[in-house]
Amino acid sequence: MVKGQDSGFNLKSLIFKPLDVSEKLERSLGLYGLIAISLSATLGSTLFVIPALGADILAESGGTGAGLWLAFIVAGLIVLPSALSKAELGTAMPSSGGSYVYIRQTYGAWMGMISGLGLWASFGLKSAFALIGFSAYIYAVQGSLGFELTENISKIIAIFLLTIIVLINIMGVKSIKRIQFPIVSVSVLFVLLLVALAAMDPSFEWSKPVQGDAFSDDGLFSWNGAVGLGSASAFVFLSFAGVTKIAAVAGEIKSPSENLPKSMIWTLIIATLVYVLISFFLFGLMDPSQLGIGSEKPDKAPIHTFAVEVGGPSLGLVAAAVAIISMAGMALSGVLGSSRFIFAMSRDNLLPHWFEDLNPRYETPHYAIIVTGSAMAIAILTI
Repeated sequence: MVKGQDSGFNLKSLIFKPLDVSEKLERSLGLYGLIAISLSATLGSTLFVIPALGADILAESGGTGAGLWLAFIVAGLIVLPSALSKAELGTAMPSSGGSYVYIRQTYGAWMGMISGLGLWASFGLKSAFALIGFSAYIYAVQGSLGFELTENISKIIAIFLLTIIVLINIMGVKSIKRIQFPIVSVSVLFVLLLVALAAMDPSFEWSKPVQGDAFSDDGLFSWNGAVGLGSASAFVFLSFAGVTKIAAVAGEIKSPSENLPKSMIWTLIIATLVYVLISFFLFGLMDPSQLGIGSEKPDKAPIHTFAVEVGGPSLGLVAAAVAIISMAGMALSGVLGSSRFIFAMSRDNLLPHWFEDLNPRYETPHYAIIVTGSAMAIAILTI
């Protein structure tokens, strides 16, 4: 226990400060809105990009990479204890800031500040990646649309979308909830449509994703197979980041002791099913070489390639549109979650107080949101 030492941060008052003493954000997120935001943060930046990249890592063990579906199951099982733990912590400390709050309460202000800044940066960068990642889908369909996309144009589009996303975040979680629900619904339904079309295709092979050589030359139950599966699982683990990051908005959840655990579990279940279905049917229908598996350039728009295979160029255009909307939705959730980390740190006197200021009209931490959006813009333009 700290006994009067003045560290510059008044650690004693910080460590024992009640969590809800300055909580002014409205608790307006119900279970379905929470699941929609969490799913968007989970699926948005990875569902439409990661299948070919993950399969390529799995293929480094000597197999075809078609066993990627199992890597998603393994990663989902690894996430489960973390989700249960954070659900328990979020229930006990239902305050904006999520993991930052838990670490600060346990290890003190300095460790809390380090973790808070790291969480803010990691979630913000993942969101920036989503905004620039959609360019792969524009590249894939630019021939059909009759124009050529340059790097500068893709960055301009990303900054334009980011500006809209920041404005929506300032308008509050109710606005985000109304937008995210249809985005997530369309994304999941589109994936199920692709799965159904693939299952009805005469060339679909149910055995291809479960054969031994889908994992390695020596089969799954070999050293190379186990290492390949472990490497792929570690890579696709980032696909589940949104499952636990939703705890960052615990201060805006109705009945957090009930809705936060339910939202985490349902998000994990739905996301795992979506990842498993899309990877199983993608590689059950298509040869990995069609997606660049094992080459220097794995397909960065695999869902577009999949859609063209099952429904032709027109469905490929729809896939590109859904991917762009979904990735923008992920960035929308990302700005929401990231801004709450620095909002919570300001509330605990670890950052300037103006990060805690709420917009007089929308009652949202507008300065925290604007700074988060600005950092993402710098990442998009420079990294």
